[in-house]
Amino acid sequence: MDRGTPEPAPAQRHAVPGRVPLAVAVVDRAGLVTHWSSGARKLFGHPREEAVGRPAADLMPIAGALRSLAGADHDSGRVPPFTEPLPGQDGRLPVPAVDDVSADLVDGLAPGPGWPGAGRARCTRPEHGPLDVLWWSYPLAGPGPERLLVLAADAERLRAGSGAAAGADGLTPAFAPHTDLPGGEELAERLSDVLPGMGPAAAGRIVSQILELGYPVLEISQRERVPVTHDWGLPRHAARRRTPRPYAGAGEAAALPPEPEEAPDLEHAAVRERLEFLNEVSSGIGTSLDLERTIREVTSAAVPRFTDFAGTHLRAAVLAGEGFPDGPPDVTTVWHRVWVEHNDEPGRWDDTVPVGEAIAFPERTPFFQCMVTGEPVLIPHISEELGNRISGQFEKRDLRPLINGRSMLVVPLKARNVVLGFMVLMRRPGREPFNDMDRTTGAELAARAGLVLDNARMYTYQENVADTLQDSMLPQLAPHMAGCDTATRYLPGTRLGRVGGDWFDCVKLPGSRTAFVVGDVMGHGLNSAAMMGQLRTAVQTMAALDLPPEQLLRNLDDLAQRLGEHYLATCVYAVYDPIRGELRIANAGHIPPVLVRAEDGRSELLDLPTGAPIGVGGVPFETATVPVSPGDRLVLCTDGLVEVRGQDIGTGLAALCESAAHPAASMNDACDTIIRALNPRGGRKDDVALLMARLNGIPPRHVAHWRLERTPAEVRRARTLVRDRLAAWGLHSASENAVLCVSELVTNAVRHTDSRQLQLRLVRTDVLLCEVTDEEHTLPTLLGTALDKESGRGLRVVGALAREWGASHGRQGKTVWCELPLARTVRPRSNTG
Repeated sequence: MDRGTPEPAPAQRHAVPGRVPLAVAVVDRAGLVTHWSSGARKLFGHPREEAVGRPAADLMPIAGALRSLAGADHDSGRVPPFTEPLPGQDGRLPVPAVDDVSADLVDGLAPGPGWPGAGRARCTRPEHGPLDVLWWSYPLAGPGPERLLVLAADAERLRAGSGAAAGADGLTPAFAPHTDLPGGEELAERLSDVLPGMGPAAAGRIVSQILELGYPVLEISQRERVPVTHDWGLPRHAARRRTPRPYAGAGEAAALPPEPEEAPDLEHAAVRERLEFLNEVSSGIGTSLDLERTIREVTSAAVPRFTDFAGTHLRAAVLAGEGFPDGPPDVTTVWHRVWVEHNDEPGRWDDTVPVGEAIAFPERTPFFQCMVTGEPVLIPHISEELGNRISGQFEKRDLRPLINGRSMLVVPLKARNVVLGFMVLMRRPGREPFNDMDRTTGAELAARAGLVLDNARMYTYQENVADTLQDSMLPQLAPHMAGCDTATRYLPGTRLGRVGGDWFDCVKLPGSRTAFVVGDVMGHGLNSAAMMGQLRTAVQTMAALDLPPEQLLRNLDDLAQRLGEHYLATCVYAVYDPIRGELRIANAGHIPPVLVRAEDGRSELLDLPTGAPIGVGGVPFETATVPVSPGDRLVLCTDGLVEVRGQDIGTGLAALCESAAHPAASMNDACDTIIRALNPRGGRKDDVALLMARLNGIPPRHVAHWRLERTPAEVRRARTLVRDRLAAWGLHSASENAVLCVSELVTNAVRHTDSRQLQLRLVRTDVLLCEVTDEEHTLPTLLGTALDKESGRGLRVVGALAREWGASHGRQGKTVWCELPLARTVRPRSNTG
């Protein structure tokens, strides 16, 4: 189309089929020209200044187009003034020497309001001689004054540029949807450039109507339709053109019976069109394994090329990722409407068939028939009676305005012969109804979509399994532990197979100590999550035995090698003693922790001996002791937080130190600050585990320690010491149970060990910890007791009174301990208002 640009290059000046210079004009409701292109000036000889504002009938021999506009205004009772014959005087164009040949049929439909028209006219231009004009017209709708878009071309130039095979006598003007033309999407993008200097609002409105009504084309043969658009290229299969027959108007050509030898070619063209459609759809869907996104791609691909409305429903179990459906659907099966696409006016379908609705379809409906039989259901035309019957099966919704008069095709989405969902396709009145070939095309579309959906379903199911597995293995940590407060964050990765093996944990140890651990299993997916669970369980078990950090990592490394050669993980293990005020840390190939000092707010990466990852084997581990003060914060994380592809990890570690030192109102706020600083837009590909602990310590005034001799008299002394200390702490309610438990523990140490000295310690936190340490390494066991025996009941008494009790190896023997609950202190209520 001529876009009002400078003259084309010499190679483009000679018109050939598909490269036709066009005259473009826009006519308003009164029949006056509102826009006039440079191509119209070249064809008809009138400059834009003279043409705009004049009656279109004075400028162009397009009576057929103007009669179409008159018909569009007929319902309003107006008859445009330009429908009467005009005299050929006063500088006006003479009435055409040959009557306009108007297209009575366009794609099998009579021209009328809202439909394009086409024709041919011969006229004589002043000073230019005779002119053979091909024209096409689009009646326009919308809020603007534009009511008719007229395109015209010189048939003589077509004949001169394309040879006898494409001569004017063999041309038939018509219209075709963009799906009939190669590169239709590119053509649609250029339409707004073709319009004669219009604003974006009017041009966009007209372009949308052209896309719906069809492009102007020249039927040079019965096999090819060539779009009349600037620089559009040559038709395909030019060698197969038949000998042109004498020219006939579009209506006459449509009325003639098809020649027998052309039937196979027409069928071949229809099949080819459908194959192209299916290939384009197949290439456009399945770009993601996200189930809902795949559904949107499948639904949107069918509109508007194949259908005017498409709604996709999936089984609730499939959408929830619960695995492959078991058995065929029935009236109790719940379906979710995942997506709806249509080219009707906005909001028309939203209230009646909203996206996201869960519904069980009634039995006597075409939808139920499709999902039960697994076969497409075709209804070429939904009569009023049928529409009423279908709508009557649904309570509290009226489908009749949406389905009556339309053509419907319901196709199943199947995988392994099980119906996962179905698509409802409908065409509006006036469009060719669905036929048997469309049913085959729809079934093939659904089959390809079903395969893609099943892949997405399986991925969603596996991802849900891995998520569930990982969530079940990540601990739910208490925010407050003896001498410390904790906060954690876990962020799943965004890459494919995002479930990984990152984990964190806090383990309660004897002596009011706490073990912190953060680990990262190499790899992603179910295997990594399962390995993470095994290693985490092993760490908890060995931590409960109170093993030194280096020995725990040594045992964990041996376990990983026994489990398999592909078990590799990094891990850092730290034990915090709030009474001593120290951290004992061992590292197995992990990024070092960050320690934020409470005294000056300074943060530092701890300089630790770095061992090899767990599973390598044969590498020693070392423990480093780090003194800490009350209020210091320990930050442990996995490398997914600080490592960015293409960036040195030192940059991420520096950012971690800086963000960790930022003051925060709470531990949770401090974690959020780190996440925002190092993961600003959620773009981390790897999963992230973050553990932060504020090391509060235990004040010395809350700890009492005594040395006892290994004599029976010390049992009575121990009871007195405990009673007096609890009285000083104001814990009178816990005194009786504490005295009894300590008495039993000291008695066992006196009777069953050879220790020269015993140690008794009381630690007051949110519970009361009682510890008795001796020099024996044999741990006590809970034995069954007979009724006639006086001994063996001490630990049973302790177990009945204490919240927890246990025994662990120490540096110089063993420690037997128990924890007693403390009653919460109730503050006196104020009498003031």
